[in-house]
Amino acid sequence: MRVISTAMSERITVIGDGGMGTICAVMLAENGQAVTLWSAFETQAQELLRHRENRRFLPGCKLPDNIDITAEPAKALDGASLVISAVPTQYTRSVWQGLTPNCPAELSVCSVTKGIENGTLLRPTEILADVLGDKLCAAGALSGPSVAPELAQRHPASVAVASRSDELSRRVQDLVTRPYFRVYTNRDIVGVELAGATKNIIAIAAGMLDGLGSGDNAKATLVTRGLAEITRLGVAAGARPETFAGLAGLGDLVTTCISPVGRNRCFGQAIGQGKSVAEALAGVDAVVEGVATTRSVAELAAKFGVEMPITQGVFAVLFEGADPQAVRDDLMTRPLGAEA
Repeated sequence: MRVISTAMSERITVIGDGGMGTICAVMLAENGQAVTLWSAFETQAQELLRHRENRRFLPGCKLPDNIDITAEPAKALDGASLVISAVPTQYTRSVWQGLTPNCPAELSVCSVTKGIENGTLLRPTEILADVLGDKLCAAGALSGPSVAPELAQRHPASVAVASRSDELSRRVQDLVTRPYFRVYTNRDIVGVELAGATKNIIAIAAGMLDGLGSGDNAKATLVTRGLAEITRLGVAAGARPETFAGLAGLGDLVTTCISPVGRNRCFGQAIGQGKSVAEALAGVDAVVEGVATTRSVAELAAKFGVEMPITQGVFAVLFEGADPQAVRDDLMTRPLGAEA
């Protein structure tokens, strides 16, 4: 593994040892940064130390020597000049509440989490701001088509990093970019985070179509109309429509709906094949963010008065016991209208 030496190395902490957190740590280390990878579980941290590989979430990807691994909250943020938050949305608040007592007075955080918190309807960076308060001096979100196993194989990918702080966006761009990982900057943090969250709902629907054997025409329709409804929600929430045509929107949506290893699509496929929600969740060894996000986005749609028929259909399957094929057929027989 080639590691790029940099003149000014920083201490960067990655909070969360899932696939995306792990590959972010690897890319930062390849760029010569001193990295701390924090796991919420001591047993997992010990496994990472023993094998120098995340055998559970990213098998085959070796961890460079300049990645320190810990499960101790007191050591997580020690000396960190930047933090990458890679904790599933519904756990972000509790994890960061545990880390806050050891947090420095000023901290910059870039989230790679994709979801909306149940109850509060907050985006990941808004959760961080709520927990950290004045200690959070700048927040950003990195999102786009970036399936972790492909990045681990050094396949090319491009993403966007958004922040209200241009300095933080450029900093993350410089620190994380690799020859196989291109990072663009974007000022629309609302759009980037909402796009990353909502595409998981459409991916669950895409998986359901796969499980039902509905074909490529149906999936193309779903992706196109799914993009239309998540864009409507984003614009109503204050995002720029063009963000949803970019990497964080259409780019991530396409990848998530077609990837054979995507958690949300695989979960949806299991449901389409006849498994219950509980059975489908048990078959995925990771958090399926789209499930909880579906509940939050349905509430956001009602709050903003936005029509989201695909999201409502997924909600009906996940939380009301609706039959996936019946939902598919209902969507196909909705009143006719103009494309918009």
